[in-house]
Amino acid sequence: MAQIRPGVAALADPSRWCPDFIHGRDDFIRQFWRSRVRTLVIVPTYNEYDNLSSLVDETFLVDPTLDVLVVDDDSPDGTGILADALARRNNRLQVIHRPGKQGLGTAYLTGFRYALAHHYDRIVQMDADFSHRPRDLRLLLDASAAADVVIGSRNIPGGLVENWSLLRQLISRGGSLYTRTLLGLPVLDCTSGFKCFRREVLASLDLEQVRSKGFGFQVEMNYLCHRAGFRIIEVPITFPERSAGRSKMTPGIFLEALLLVWRLRGRTRVSPRLPRSDRPDVHVPAMGRDRLR
Repeated sequence: MAQIRPGVAALADPSRWCPDFIHGRDDFIRQFWRSRVRTLVIVPTYNEYDNLSSLVDETFLVDPTLDVLVVDDDSPDGTGILADALARRNNRLQVIHRPGKQGLGTAYLTGFRYALAHHYDRIVQMDADFSHRPRDLRLLLDASAAADVVIGSRNIPGGLVENWSLLRQLISRGGSLYTRTLLGLPVLDCTSGFKCFRREVLASLDLEQVRSKGFGFQVEMNYLCHRAGFRIIEVPITFPERSAGRSKMTPGIFLEALLLVWRLRGRTRVSPRLPRSDRPDVHVPAMGRDRLR
């Protein structure tokens, strides 16, 4: 069976106030809890015209109470124009247009600031290319009832990648091992970009000090959250290869991430403005993917 891997602390058990919550035996209770929590899904885009419409539709099918924010970097293929058209049909979809390609990390920071300004309780990062499957959103959102940061992980039991070469898998896992070893992170998938943050996490971190623009952004956020003492857990996801469009990975982005690890290692401390959550640490057994649906 797949398992949820606790990071900073063991996964706290929501069953202390609702025994059937995580285990899925009472869908009404779960849906009621979700309806009380405002969630924003941030989707950065650059030339994702072929994916965006389907991604938005599938996201709202998972949970129609979610809000979605598209942060488009003036995509030459018309992604931003399409996003505006979709937003006119659904008031839960918002669009931010930025002048030119500015990088994945800064797009998420723009989304974080929007989420904080509009008082969202949960903030989700999700790629536009379907490598993050909308159906897996439920896993992250359900687990966020008991953690500060939830990471959709390819590297824990139950997590997997589809249509990757052996070389690419070795590079990905090797990069996570390199990062985890040097920074002491309690995370097996250090570069995953499929995450859910509690509002308190982003409000307490100094986002102005985040410098990574590419995929190193994921490593930097993991590091900041860990050093600030927040609870991090990983849930298993399936990570398919993109079916349309082109990958944004470049040698320069890869090099930035490698060098970032050494820069972060040189930091001595991170001081959050707000205290970490005071939820008690409660150990629960590993649970399968089917028990978080």
